[in-house]
Amino acid sequence: MPSSLFATAATPPPGAPAVTPIAFVQAILLAYAQRGMDPAGALAQAHIAPAALLDASSRITAWQMERISGLAMQQLDDEALGWFSRRLPWGSYGMLARASLSAPTLGVALKRWCRHHGLIADDIALTLGVAGDTASVSITERRDLGALREFCLVSVLRNLLGVACWLIDSRIPLLGAQLPFDAPLHREVYAVLFTGPTAFDSAPAAISFDARYLTLPLRRDERALQQMLQRALPLTVLPYRRDRLLVQRVRQALAAHPAQTHGADALAAMLHVSPRTLHRQLKEEGASLQGLKDEMRRARAMELLLRTRRPIKQVAEAAGFQNEKSFMRAFKGWTGQSPAEFRQHRQGLAAEKP
Repeated sequence: MPSSLFATAATPPPGAPAVTPIAFVQAILLAYAQRGMDPAGALAQAHIAPAALLDASSRITAWQMERISGLAMQQLDDEALGWFSRRLPWGSYGMLARASLSAPTLGVALKRWCRHHGLIADDIALTLGVAGDTASVSITERRDLGALREFCLVSVLRNLLGVACWLIDSRIPLLGAQLPFDAPLHREVYAVLFTGPTAFDSAPAAISFDARYLTLPLRRDERALQQMLQRALPLTVLPYRRDRLLVQRVRQALAAHPAQTHGADALAAMLHVSPRTLHRQLKEEGASLQGLKDEMRRARAMELLLRTRRPIKQVAEAAGFQNEKSFMRAFKGWTGQSPAEFRQHRQGLAAEKP
């Protein structure tokens, strides 16, 4: 990622979870080896013990990953950490972010990012695509990335996703990720690296997400960019809280799957968030799950009562109620009428029209 990252605290925060695989640190050490440089100082400052490098099961914290990556980028003067055939000098990714900042929407910004990335590193090509309701960013490999392949592909996708979230001030939950290499020994870490399911041995490397995020306007300016560039790496290792499309995504899920979304657990799993996160983010957006359920059920029930002759029991099931009794109680609370009275009254009004 772009930037001067060294507002990073000199000592790690206490109790931070260690989930980042040591394989990514080993990839950074390969970049040092390519330049004939000694990484000992950076490892010490990142509090990474030499013994951890010999254990494939070792993990480091987000702070340690930020620290070792930032120091390596500065010392090697290569923000790509040896991934590509030529170095990306300090500030390269900051330049990409600045070139995308004036775009009217995220879709335009990501197209610029993909195009400009090809100008500074032609070893890979990034492509933004849209198919129906799904957007994807994929990577075409134009040369053998060798031992740095996993770290490169994962980092490029995570960097782009982090910047995209920052640009629109919104979490972008992934529908899935795919990677063209076999599942590594640390495959379980990918549940943290990418939300949604991850498919291995599936080319090209890509992430997919709801295409509606592409239409959101950018919410950042030059001043915000300067602040972000002081601590850019956390965008790639920490989850973004807010989801500005969550209310719309909940509405869509409730409408498309009324029978499968009775409980918060089922709905949260469908949206790839935890139930706690679902409730918290809806509250941040001024909504509630129960309120959205009522809104969608009411609209569905009224549509079926007015446009079909389905029995009340079938209307209740189609609107997502588990039984007719609870539907009738809820409907009367919404309208002051029973479903049968509502249907009869509206049909009577329609008949009176010339």
